[in-house]
Amino acid sequence: MSERKVLSKYYPPDFDPSLVGRTRKPKSAANTPKVQVVRLMAPFSMRCTACGEYMYRGRKFNARKETRPDEKYLSIQIYRFYIRCTRCSAEIVFKTDPKNQDYTVEQGAKRNTDPWKRGLDDGDNGDGEDETDEQRLDRLEREMAEAAGEEEKNAMAELEQKTEDAKREMAVADALDEIRSRNARLEKAKSEGVDLLEGLVSKETEEEKERRRQEEEDAEAARRAFQFARRQEMLEEIVEEPEEEEKGVDGSNGGPSLSLSEGIKPATTAAATAAATTAGTDTTDMPPPSFKRVVKRKKDHAALLGIKKKKIL
Repeated sequence: MSERKVLSKYYPPDFDPSLVGRTRKPKSAANTPKVQVVRLMAPFSMRCTACGEYMYRGRKFNARKETRPDEKYLSIQIYRFYIRCTRCSAEIVFKTDPKNQDYTVEQGAKRNTDPWKRGLDDGDNGDGEDETDEQRLDRLEREMAEAAGEEEKNAMAELEQKTEDAKREMAVADALDEIRSRNARLEKAKSEGVDLLEGLVSKETEEEKERRRQEEEDAEAARRAFQFARRQEMLEEIVEEPEEEEKGVDGSNGGPSLSLSEGIKPATTAAATAAATTAGTDTTDMPPPSFKRVVKRKKDHAALLGIKKKKIL
C-alpha cells in the first residue's frame, strides 16, 4: 500500500524509454453505441417478469448506460440503461422518454401502476397505438362532461345530504355545549367543595333543623307560659292590713314587740300561720287566706335613718 504513494520509482539500468510505445485504441464507428458504467437509482417501482421480485423506486444499481447517436427526440439524446434483478440477476432494460418526460421499460420487467400518470405509462388508446395530444384532450373533455352530468343528476341528493349533515352538526354542537356546561358546573361544585348530592342532603338537613328548632321554641314558650301561670297562683303575696301591722309593732297582743328601727319586716299571713302552729296556738279563729292582690302602702324609710320631715302646713 505504501508503494502507491512514493514519488520516485525504480528503473532498471537497461531501461530504454524509446522502446515503450503508446498504445491507442481503434476509433469506433460513427454509429457504434457508447457504453459507460454508472451508478443510478431506479426511477420507478417495477416487478421482474422472470421471478416476480418487486423493486421499489430509488433503489440503487450499477448500470450500463448506452448512448446511441441515432436515437434522438427533437435533438434530445435518448439514453438506455441495463440493470440486473436483485433476486434472479435477470437483465432489465429501460430508457428515457423525453416526449412524455418519463421513462419506459423495454425488457425484463413490468412497471407498477401510477394512477397520477394514466395514459403515460401505458401509452395506448386501446388499439395498441400511442395516444396523441388531440386524443388525450378529447378523453379529458369527455371525462369532465361525464362528471358534470353526474353532478347534475345528483344535485338533489347532494342537497339532501348537505341538509342532513348540517342537522347532524347542529345536534352534535348542541350536545357538546350541554356536555361542556355540565362539566363546568361539576368543576365549579368540586372547586367549592360541595357535591350536588351533598347539597341536596344538606338542604334537607337544614329544613329538618329549622323545623326542629321551631318545635323546640314552641315547646319552650308553652312551658314558660304554664310555669309563669303556676308561679303566679302559688307565690302571690298578700299584704297585711294596717291595723294588724300596728298591733304587731306595739306588742298589745302579748307577743314580742318589734320596732321599725331594727329593720324587721312584718311577716305575711302564711308565715304567721306557720309560726302559730309551731308555738301551739290555736289558728281556727283566723280568717281563711285570700288570694286577692292588694296594693301595698309605701313605707316611710326616713324614720329608720333618723330623718325627720317637716310637715307642710
